[in-house]
Amino acid sequence: MSGRIPGMAERELVEFTFEGEKVSAWEGDSIAMALWAVGQTDLRNSSSNGAPRGVLCNMGICYECLVIVDGETVRSCTTMVQPGINVQRGGKR
Repeated sequence: MSGRIPGMAERELVEFTFEGEKVSAWEGDSIAMALWAVGQTDLRNSSSNGAPRGVLCNMGICYECLVIVDGETVRSCTTMVQPGINVQRGGKR
C-alpha cells in the first residue's frame, strides 16, 4: 500500500464500517486516522450550531472527534480500529 512510512513493520488490514460503508485500515490505527486516510474528516456535528467537527488535538484531550462505536460514544483519536466494528458519526459534548 502506498503512503507507508519506510521501515514500518507490516500490519494486517482490517475492515470496519463507517456510516454503513466498509473501510479498510491498518491494525493498530486509531479510528480517527483510519477515517482521515479515506477522506472522512467530518466525524460529528456541533451540538450548538450543527457545524461539522473532526480531529483537532489527536491526543484525547478535546471532544471534537467523538463517534459512536457499536452504540458507545468514544474519542476516535484514542480508540483503535477493530475488525467488524460499526462506527457512526455522532456523540455530543
